[in-house]
Amino acid sequence: MRSLKKNDDILVLKGEFEKAQYKQQALSEYEQNPFIEGLPPIFTEDDVLDRFMVAPRITSQDKAQEVNIRYHILKRIKTFIQPLPIHFEVERRLSTLIRRGYLARNPLDKTYFERIRVLNELQSEEEKSIQSIDERLNYIRSTADSLSIIGISGIGKTTAIERLLLMYPQVIKHEEYNGQPFNRTQIVWLKIDCPYDGSLSTLCKSFFKAIDDLLGTRYLEKFGYLNRVTSTMLLHMTSLASMYGIGVLVIDEIQHLLHAKNEQEEMLNFFVTLSNTVGIPTVLIGTSKAQKLFKGNFRQARRAASEGAIIWDRMAEDSEEWQFFLETLWQLQCLKTHSELTEDVKKAFYEECQGITAVAVNLFILAQERALFDEHNSNELITARTLKQTAQKDMQMIQPMIKAVRTNNLHDMMKYEDIMINLDELMLNHKRDMELTGRIQEAFKERQNTIEFKRRDTVESLVLELVSLGIFDSLKEANIKKLVQQVVEKQPLDTDYNALKADVLQAVLTLNQQRKEQKNKPKSKKATVLPLLALRQKALDQQKHPYELLKASGYIKNPIDEFY
Repeated sequence: MRSLKKNDDILVLKGEFEKAQYKQQALSEYEQNPFIEGLPPIFTEDDVLDRFMVAPRITSQDKAQEVNIRYHILKRIKTFIQPLPIHFEVERRLSTLIRRGYLARNPLDKTYFERIRVLNELQSEEEKSIQSIDERLNYIRSTADSLSIIGISGIGKTTAIERLLLMYPQVIKHEEYNGQPFNRTQIVWLKIDCPYDGSLSTLCKSFFKAIDDLLGTRYLEKFGYLNRVTSTMLLHMTSLASMYGIGVLVIDEIQHLLHAKNEQEEMLNFFVTLSNTVGIPTVLIGTSKAQKLFKGNFRQARRAASEGAIIWDRMAEDSEEWQFFLETLWQLQCLKTHSELTEDVKKAFYEECQGITAVAVNLFILAQERALFDEHNSNELITARTLKQTAQKDMQMIQPMIKAVRTNNLHDMMKYEDIMINLDELMLNHKRDMELTGRIQEAFKERQNTIEFKRRDTVESLVLELVSLGIFDSLKEANIKKLVQQVVEKQPLDTDYNALKADVLQAVLTLNQQRKEQKNKPKSKKATVLPLLALRQKALDQQKHPYELLKASGYIKNPIDEFY
C-alpha cells in the first residue's frame, strides 16, 4: 500500500513492513542468500501490468450527475496511469539491480561483517573521508550497478519508479533462516529527494530521517546535529546503508546538484562509492538538466550509470503507444455526449501536449471542464477547437515550453532546460518495443473484460446470498441487486469479498428498514384524503349514527328539499 508521509515539507514514500518468507529461487546464484530469498518472486509482465494500471472508474450514473458534481468527478482522471513499454524496461533494470547488488552482500558471508567492521572503524578515526572508504574496502568485491533515468519534466519518471518500488516490501524482518537464529532488519529500498540546494549535509539528514521514520530509530538526532561535518555524516550514512542491507537507494531530482557548484563532485563521488565499493545499487532520477552532470569535468559521473542510462523521451505522434495511451484516456469522459476521437481531435490533442503524459492528462481534464461550463456548447462535446482554446487559455503558462518542443527549436529549448532532451549525442533515444506495446494493449483489453466479468460475478454472488437470508421483507430482488451494484462499483476490484459483503449487508439492511418505516407510518393524513371515513370514525367515537354527522356536514341533503 502506498503511503506518503510529510517530513519537513518533504513527501517521503513509505512501503510495507513484513516478516521474511523465503522463496525458492529460479537462478542458482540467488540461492542461500536470505536477502534475496526474502524478496517477492521475479515479476512477470502480467504482474507489472496488473500493479501499474490505474484506470479511474466513471460510471453512467456519474455522467448523469449535475454539472457541479461532475466537475469533481473529473478530478479522478488525475490518477490515470497507463502501462507503457518503458515501464517494463525500468522494472527489469530495477529487479536486476536489487538482486545482483545482494550477491556480494550475502549476510551469511564473512565479507558482509568485514565491510561493516571497516566502516565502524573509519567512524572512530580522526581522518574521515569518502576516499578512505575506497582505500579500505577496495579488496572486497562489489556486484552492485547503478542506473540513471533522465527525462522531460512531467513525463512520469517519479510516478513509475514509485509504483515499481511499492511492488516490493520496504522492510523485511528476518528472525530465523534454515532453522538457525537470524535476526536482521533488511531495508529493500529507500527513496529520497536530492535537496534543492544540492547540499550533501541536507541529503544525509534526509537519509537519517527516512530510516528513523521506517524503524523508529533516532539516527537524525544522533548523527545529524549541526556541528557534524559532512564527511562524518557520509560515513554514518554509508555504515547504516550497509548494516540494514539497503537493496537500492533511489535519489530523485538529481538536477538540483547543479545548484551546488562546490559539492557536485563530492556528491557524485559519494554515489559512485556507495555502488562500486560499499555495494549498494543507486538509481539517479532527474530532468534533462541532469545531463550536464554526465559530461564535462565530471567524468566519474558516468560510472554512476554502470547499468546504463534510460532516456525517457516523449511519445511520438505516430507511435502505437501514443495511440493506445490516447484511446484509453479518451474513455474517461464525464460529459453529456460522448465525443468521438476523430483524426482532427487526435491531431489537435498531440499538437497541444506533444506526447508528454502529465500535460496530456491535464489537457483532457481541463477540456472537459471547459465543455461543461461553455454555454455555447450545450451538447458538451470535446472538439479540436475546444482543445486549442483550453491549451491557450487554461494552460497559458506552459505554452512557451510546448512551442519550443513542438518546433524543435534548440535555441528556444535552451531557455527551458527541464524539457531539453537528446542534447548529448552519446545518449541514444529509448527504442520503443512495438511488439510489447501490442501485448500490453491485448492484456489491457482482456483485463478490462475480466474486471467487468468479476464485478458481475461478485454482484450475482452477493445478491444470491442476501436473497437467501429471507430477512428483507420490504425489498424485491431487483431492489437488492440495484443497491449491490452501486456498492460494488464504488469499491476497488481487489476489495476483500467478506468486507464487501459486510458493506452490502449494511446498505441493504438500512434500505429495508427505511422502506418498512415508510410502510408503517401513521395514517394521520388520511382524514384530509378520505373525509367521509373521518366523519364515520367521529360518529362512532361519539356513539352516533354516521348518517347524522354526514347530514350535518352537508354531505347528505334533505330529500324533501332535494326533490320538491
